Amino acid sequence: MKDFNSEIKSALLSAINEAYNYDANSEIVIEIPKDKSHGDYASSIAMRLAKVLHKAPIQIANEIKPLLEKNSFVEKVEIAGPGFLNFTVKKENLTELLRDILTKNEKFGSSNFGKGEKVMVEYVSANPTGDLHLGHARGAAYGDTLTRILSFVGYDVLREYYVNDAGNQIEVLGNSLYERYKQALGLDFNLDAIGYQGKDVINLATQIAKEDGKKRVNDDSEARKDYFKDVGIKLELDKIKRDLDLYRVHFDHYQSERALYRDGKVKKAIEVLKNSPYYYEKDGASWVKTTEFGDDKDRVIVKSDGSLTYFTPDIAYHKDKFDRGYEKLVDILGADHYGYIARLKAGIKIMGYNPDNLEVKIIQIVRLMENGEEVKMSKRTGNAITIRELCEDVGVDVARYFFISKPIISHLDFDLTLARNQSSENPVYYIQYAYARMCSILRKDSSFEIKDTYPLLTDSKEIALIKHMGELKNVLIDIAQVKEVNILCNYAYKLAQLFHSYYNDTKVIDLDNKELTKERLALVKACSIVLNTVLNLLGCEAKESM
Repeated sequence: MKDFNSEIKSALLSAINEAYNYDANSEIVIEIPKDKSHGDYASSIAMRLAKVLHKAPIQIANEIKPLLEKNSFVEKVEIAGPGFLNFTVKKENLTELLRDILTKNEKFGSSNFGKGEKVMVEYVSANPTGDLHLGHARGAAYGDTLTRILSFVGYDVLREYYVNDAGNQIEVLGNSLYERYKQALGLDFNLDAIGYQGKDVINLATQIAKEDGKKRVNDDSEARKDYFKDVGIKLELDKIKRDLDLYRVHFDHYQSERALYRDGKVKKAIEVLKNSPYYYEKDGASWVKTTEFGDDKDRVIVKSDGSLTYFTPDIAYHKDKFDRGYEKLVDILGADHYGYIARLKAGIKIMGYNPDNLEVKIIQIVRLMENGEEVKMSKRTGNAITIRELCEDVGVDVARYFFISKPIISHLDFDLTLARNQSSENPVYYIQYAYARMCSILRKDSSFEIKDTYPLLTDSKEIALIKHMGELKNVLIDIAQVKEVNILCNYAYKLAQLFHSYYNDTKVIDLDNKELTKERLALVKACSIVLNTVLNLLGCEAKESM
């Protein structure tokens, strides 16, 4: 099967090299024209080369046009406007795509673009001290969809959750649990020592009281302290995992911050930093010159009292990521971490690694909207709305899709009113209904055949569907490079749009024309395969009936 985007690019490269002995690889962009009269594919390469070749775009277009027309897959090449090149592909070549889709099935659109490169993607990484909320939900949906796509195009991906199970917040969690535990037993407790006031801490403490009774009251103070920290981390993390499982987000590895200390990795990182030419001491503290690499100020790694800053274990963690053999790192962080990027990359450089091998994606803030007004608290609990509550309200499919439907760099207003709407106004319903329609047709008649070409598929809407499906591989590769998964939402919506339009205008099953029916059924089957793949990559269900 020909990838026509690549075929046309290759033809342009060859023609330009033959005419001008110039390599235009980085300058060629292929597009599908919105106006069908402009052909199947178009390129503005003549305009892009005008300055470098010192020629008018129209002259360049006229000089390479005859060379392009030599290609067997091209029916015609036309010049439009100041020098646009419009390509019309022979229809029998276009319909070869259907055979490719029907043969490859769920593998269609996959590639070896990543060539097995080891990539670690870290996302969510919420402190195990409470429920996952809307900011976590956006990061989780984005990270999970991105890793699905990266794997699909040939990267060796590890999905990692960094568990912040050390530090003051865990001390506060342990104390809060212990006081709530005493409260659950009917004993005196210190309300001022409860730093985490949420119902989840009360529920966990009640659970401990039921299982252990008064057993923990008389424990040695250090043993008791360690117990409530440990059990708090475990129970909170188990709850987080259950919520992520509901949300269809799964991790390959949970990396404990405590383990970095236990295994000597933080100590080793400090040694490396102290042995670097960028280390110095001032006011009894240990510093590194991160300003040498773009940070706004130098950073302390060990305070004058011997305690570590948050920066130190983070650098140790990233050293460990590289030491585990990952060639590229992607960190997906909340909006409050934007100022952290420069110091993190500087620390990586000082540690002796290439900071360009770390890519940080910042998830912007989410507002939950209902009837035009912001919703901040759960009506049921009075607390911030959790992932679980949102999924139970609007469904997992809608929650995931809405969170990734806009670029993550943009603030997102999550429209609850629209999310609950079971009509074509809701993009998720609209896309899933297209898939259900495809399945409905195929349940009535599945007599399609896998053939080399489908010469009877000549309708403009059939060709538009075929061309759009043919773009999937390139779309996924683009997403892997720019890491904007909302592009796949746009692709899915357009495929649904093209299919709904085709369905409304076309009699797919025509009892008076069995051969045309078979070819159209092959088209419908191909559409169902592609849309099923896309929905799976988005983490949404492909519903066979609605």
